[in-house]
Amino acid sequence: MKKNEQYVIGVDYGTDSVRTIIVDAADGTQIGTDVFYYPRWRDGKYCDPPNNQFRQHPLDYIEGLEASIKGALAKSPPRTAAKIKGLSVDTTGSTPCAVDSKGTPLALTAGFEENPNAMFVLWKDHTAVKEAEEINNAAHAWRPDFTQYSGGIYSSEWFWSKILHVLRQDEDVRRAAFSWVEHCDWIPALLTGVTDPLSMKRSRTAAGHKAMWHASWGGLPSEEFLTTLDPLLAGRRARLFTETFTGDVAAGRLTSEWAERLGLSTDVIVGVGSFDAHFGGIGAEIEPHMLVKVMGTSTCDMIITDRPEGEEHLVRGICGQVDGSIVPGKLGMEAGQSAFGDIYAWFKKLLMWPVEHLLAGMNKIDDKVKQLLIDEIGDTIIPALSREAAKISIDESSIVAVDWMNGRRTPDANQALKGAITGLNLGSDAPRLFRGLVEATAFGAKKIVDRFVEEGVTINGVIAIGGIAKKSPFVMQITADVLDMPIKVAASEQACALGSAMAAAVVSGLYPDIEEAQQAMGSGFEQIYEPIPENAEKYRAVYDKYSKLCDFIEKEFTF
Repeated sequence: MKKNEQYVIGVDYGTDSVRTIIVDAADGTQIGTDVFYYPRWRDGKYCDPPNNQFRQHPLDYIEGLEASIKGALAKSPPRTAAKIKGLSVDTTGSTPCAVDSKGTPLALTAGFEENPNAMFVLWKDHTAVKEAEEINNAAHAWRPDFTQYSGGIYSSEWFWSKILHVLRQDEDVRRAAFSWVEHCDWIPALLTGVTDPLSMKRSRTAAGHKAMWHASWGGLPSEEFLTTLDPLLAGRRARLFTETFTGDVAAGRLTSEWAERLGLSTDVIVGVGSFDAHFGGIGAEIEPHMLVKVMGTSTCDMIITDRPEGEEHLVRGICGQVDGSIVPGKLGMEAGQSAFGDIYAWFKKLLMWPVEHLLAGMNKIDDKVKQLLIDEIGDTIIPALSREAAKISIDESSIVAVDWMNGRRTPDANQALKGAITGLNLGSDAPRLFRGLVEATAFGAKKIVDRFVEEGVTINGVIAIGGIAKKSPFVMQITADVLDMPIKVAASEQACALGSAMAAAVVSGLYPDIEEAQQAMGSGFEQIYEPIPENAEKYRAVYDKYSKLCDFIEKEFTF
């Protein structure tokens, strides 16, 4: 394949923004990129953080789709649009939304424009803890246990928990909701015009990891199970889906409306969507038994193995094992932490409170200077804490923290858990607390690795992608020391979007499969963090304290 002749688009919907990259399919060279920050989300609309409610308006997604693609095209060489062959999308998940019979999100229909329950329920929304517990209790008493391929524990972050919670909470939405769609399914459906909930192609990734879909029991959990769980679910299964599709399958072509809006051709092929971490694994050049860690606000940990020839070994306490959910033809396994970078952001926000609130009342400082001070301190506080925390030896600090500020995703999902910080004394300053929090997130990462290994899954190495992997050597070195494994950092700034672009190259016929697209379009690795042997040895003792503290907190202080 010659350079500068055939391009593909990868669209990556994150928690705060959507990013589009245009890539040369010949070698993965980035041609243009643009990012759009969701305005309603940025303003805090439709969210209630103290009650773990996080909702996003579909208009943020639509506006972001158009603006970021057009922006990336505007930053690309002339005649780029004519060379675009395919487009694929990844999103956060599980992020479902109630839709009408045409597949329109209810928030885009009359009467529901400002109703958070009619919007997309973001992945980190934990309002459905009660419903998740009920699903687990019911599933574990049922045969088959519909959670067995989801690690044996269903989470409040996932599809059915969220649906059941909204149905119980909002009678208007309950009456109006014909069906439900994941964000990663809705965007391709919108672009191709196949928005009928009964016809749109549903992601194998979303269905298998978050909706208890499995081929062995004919798709989704049975109608009998769902109605036994709650009669409000009666009839919902029949208005969802049975068949699912991997990310190398085409969803259709751009409609004339969207081709015109985006400045593209109706010949552009749109792929079936997937979750950001799973396409991120592809973009990071995942291969069997390499753990890919997507390190951002939370983490998502990806492993692929060959499909078993006989009975599938069930790995307990993870976020599912699904045939083809990452790389088609391979068994994909997912785990992760509910908060990683979000913990550092929480600590920054805690320290910034007096800066933001006390400065506001100081009349001797003008408003422009106040804002400059706030911005400057906000931009430098985490780097400054990292520099100072790096000077503290492992032996000096008595602080041990637990990283459950947003609950625990894996191993063994429990979103009711809370974080903790112990070992404080009058010498415990901000850098020491920050180091303790960073170590806690690394210990949480080790819990996941330990679970995989205990369950017989071989891990040959670690690949890291995401903002933290690219920007924080301090965090990465501690994580490598705690895991006692080298961590390779993918060179691509946008591995998730690059993975989407690789999938687009396959669905548009430029490559026969994901593996060949990876080989041709991969960005390689820019750095390797090697564990420091003496630090790894010291951290084994601290990790033991962390594990004991986790056991105590879970047993005695579950709220």
